[in-house]
Amino acid sequence: MADGRDALLRYAPDAAGALGAVEQAVWSSAAAAARRGLVTRIAETCAEPHGLVPLRPPGGASGDGGLPAEAEGEAEGEAAVLTFAVRFATDVSALDESVRHAFVAAAGADAGDLAATVFAADFLPRARTALDALFGPTPPGAWSAGGPDRQVGARSSEAPGLWDALDRLVRTVPRLDALDPVTSELVRLRGARQHDCRLCRSLRSRSALRAGADETHFDAVDDHAASDLPPLARAALAFTDAMVWTPGRLAAEVVDGLRARATPAQQVELVLDVTRNALNKVAVALGADAPHVAEGVEIYDVGPDGDLLYGLPPD
Repeated sequence: MADGRDALLRYAPDAAGALGAVEQAVWSSAAAAARRGLVTRIAETCAEPHGLVPLRPPGGASGDGGLPAEAEGEAEGEAAVLTFAVRFATDVSALDESVRHAFVAAAGADAGDLAATVFAADFLPRARTALDALFGPTPPGAWSAGGPDRQVGARSSEAPGLWDALDRLVRTVPRLDALDPVTSELVRLRGARQHDCRLCRSLRSRSALRAGADETHFDAVDDHAASDLPPLARAALAFTDAMVWTPGRLAAEVVDGLRARATPAQQVELVLDVTRNALNKVAVALGADAPHVAEGVEIYDVGPDGDLLYGLPPD
């Protein structure tokens, strides 16, 4: 395999298109709201702590624009947005109420859209870096919407909104089937616990349960390196941790461990699973991650069209 971008296109072309649509939507939405400058600064703020290459606007120019012109204290408001972004990118579980309230006050009605922008700016560079670590570096500019190569994913004259593009990604990734359902669920639950998403922690996959998983398996994710989980699951969980905490410094033993135990298609799917699952960071950051159940766990599954189905019986 030549590089990370080629691997994505080969093993998950539909997901590649969905990721490209997310990046396109980030910049088309920023242009429509006259805040390309702010979104460029968000992208830089998310990437810098991890040493990642930030998303870049098409054409390379950051442009002007920030918060709505009618916002009071625009400089203070932008500082609140960027503080939210860096906390989101470094440890969303530690993002406190004061940061959340300042962000919502600054963003106003745009808080949901800006939080989605922060997610894209945070996780697209992580996914690209992970794929490049596994398959080889992608040539400079090839990942970028403004680079010399065609952007991954089809362009269209009618760019989707960012939430529509994210919805496409969320529905596309579960159609991949190189990873078994138990490994996929262990990876999802590990990310849920690292991000401290209350809703995600309370869920259990019916597909994984039907494949033989139980709470013994699920509890093992907390100390997976010392667990009796299968080698593939332990390697996948170690790589998940690296994408969450050290995405710009993926240890060679973690990368090599996954390569030794997972096929190329499984490696690509894992990166996409971690990326899709991490959308829970938006809910956590905005304090909207309350579980559906007061105690115990809730059984869920993913329908053929990508819909999440909650409150299911285990069988």
